[in-house]
Amino acid sequence: MSRSRKLNATVGIAALVAAVPAASYAVAHARTAGTTHGTLHVWVTPGKGAVDKILLTGVIGDYGTATSETKSGKVTENGNYAAIALKHGTFKVNSVAFNKKADQTTPHVDKKTCTAWASLGGKVTLFDGTGSYAGISGKIHITTSFAEVGPRFTSGPKKGECNLSESAKPLASFNGQITGSGPVTF
Repeated sequence: MSRSRKLNATVGIAALVAAVPAASYAVAHARTAGTTHGTLHVWVTPGKGAVDKILLTGVIGDYGTATSETKSGKVTENGNYAAIALKHGTFKVNSVAFNKKADQTTPHVDKKTCTAWASLGGKVTLFDGTGSYAGISGKIHITTSFAEVGPRFTSGPKKGECNLSESAKPLASFNGQITGSGPVTF
């Protein structure tokens, strides 16, 4: 079980979908006033695959999809970047530093119960906005976590022991929500 790989995959910036009418109203009026700055809140629930849903509140009240990708824009589940496509515009997320930290995070492992878990926090950078988010910049602090129950060997000399190999498929896992907030300008 590669815990850092699972954390890295969790960071693909995925999210819940919900409408926040009051926030959308505030953003619509803020857009007409020129440059907008304030605190952005990000709400993410990891899903399966590279494309997920995202919800933003605070200075941006919008929702849409987050697509995990490479720096060159190739879609991949474990990308260091994300393309955020919202109802009122788009922007990119650079999570290189966060993913590097995730790769270096050592999860807690309990061999007696064959469980593993970890939590992680760090910054991601927003850039390359279009539409209502043209000129977006800022760094937001995000946090995420994961937990899982691993399998045990069913035969051989390690029968009954926890199977921590890279190829071991978890019996159950939790790829926690990604939440975050920080100052942005657009």
